[in-house]
Amino acid sequence: MSIVLGILTFALIVLSLFLVLIVLAQKAKSDGGVGAAMGGGMTEAAFGADTSNVLSKATIYAAIAFFVIAFSLYLGRIYERKHATAAANNALPTIAVPAAPAPASAPLAAPVPTAATTTTTPEAAKKP
Repeated sequence: MSIVLGILTFALIVLSLFLVLIVLAQKAKSDGGVGAAMGGGMTEAAFGADTSNVLSKATIYAAIAFFVIAFSLYLGRIYERKHATAAANNALPTIAVPAAPAPASAPLAAPVPTAATTTTTPEAAKKP
């Protein structure tokens, strides 16, 4: 589920940038605005004389897609949070094990030498 939410988040970011660029490319009704300064003539050359109609339809479709993706992300995050808490409630409880206290009067024993820790020298091996 988190992979789908990541893909939808990326799509929402790309769609947001596209929506900003489409709105900036549109020509204002009265003055020309930023759309005329940033390539209004280029959009007229690409889409013909009816550029404002094409850009306004693209803005409408992009805005609808933006709200649909944003709402689906919202529902997906709610679903993810609900199932994360449900999984945590169904888990087995953790029981803390108390640490065993060390005996205070226990004598310390000296290590017992073993065959692996004893070393024999050639002179010691010759002595009977």
